[in-house]
Amino acid sequence: MEDRIQTLRADALDRIAAARGEEELRAVQRELLGKQGALAELLTALPGLPPEERPALGRGANELKRDLLAAVEERARELEGEALAAARSGAGFDPTLPAAPRVRGSLHPLTRVRREVEDIFAAMGYLILDGPEVELDQYNFQALNIPPDHPSREMQDTFYCDREGRLVMRTQTSPVQIRAMERLRPPLRVIAPGRVFRNEEQDATHDHTFHQVEGLVVGEGVAVGHLTGTLKSFLRRLFQKDLGVRLRPGYFPFVEPGFELDVRCPFCQSGCRVCKRTTWVEFCGCGMVHPRVLEAGRIDPERWSGFAFGFGLDRLTMIRHGIDDLRHFMAGDLRFLEQFRS
Repeated sequence: MEDRIQTLRADALDRIAAARGEEELRAVQRELLGKQGALAELLTALPGLPPEERPALGRGANELKRDLLAAVEERARELEGEALAAARSGAGFDPTLPAAPRVRGSLHPLTRVRREVEDIFAAMGYLILDGPEVELDQYNFQALNIPPDHPSREMQDTFYCDREGRLVMRTQTSPVQIRAMERLRPPLRVIAPGRVFRNEEQDATHDHTFHQVEGLVVGEGVAVGHLTGTLKSFLRRLFQKDLGVRLRPGYFPFVEPGFELDVRCPFCQSGCRVCKRTTWVEFCGCGMVHPRVLEAGRIDPERWSGFAFGFGLDRLTMIRHGIDDLRHFMAGDLRFLEQFRS
């Protein structure tokens, strides 16, 4: 039996060394080490041997398998080197030519602007918070003073995740404010950037998936002046210039009073395409936090007051970079994304 092993070893090593290509080498490996190969055939004799001879055959077969696998790997490396040498010696090969340039990716424009916004608010002492995108109805609607018959609960606006209507794809990042008030005690300052979802038809200014930044401040004696001062400071750092702002009355269930805040166009003085020739750009909805919302967050509205604001990160990015179609952000078109390489 020892002679059979040695004979098989010598024959196998010769065949491995004689293999002239990867396919031929793999075929030799299958014939020697496969389930129906020569080594497996050798082991079929094991049950018929006397008990005292079986350990020797087992050890010899294992050593043979290990040696053959090592020989196959070594020959594979040799064949790879031979193929590379042949390619280098062929016509048209010039070792002095530079290598092909490496294609580098870049951050998505939304990611760039989001990080910039987060850095500005973090420098102002705000915490950056996040929350679940599949949200409870309690947090997405009820705790924000949005009753069951509110128009924003209609099927054409909200993605529901269960038949009972208890789970929804969050339509705003405001639920994070409620979670923040439950977990943190005032005074507090937080922002909540993230994706939101609404069942809307896609066009140049609407999409079913977009991004928002919500802000919340709660403290003693917080007033509208603190709201406008905060947003003016943020805009000054974002656009690197002082910009005028104005408040217009606006309705949002979770604030009272509510406002629409407009900002002077950062790109013109007499009107342009961005501001639609008005010199004003709609920026965000905001207002003083409704007492019911404070109570839902387990905060005493008799002692504490606060303001909240929310703006679209997509719209801000469109303004910053002169982008005219919201759908570019989610399309994954490399021609669009390559314009934002740093």
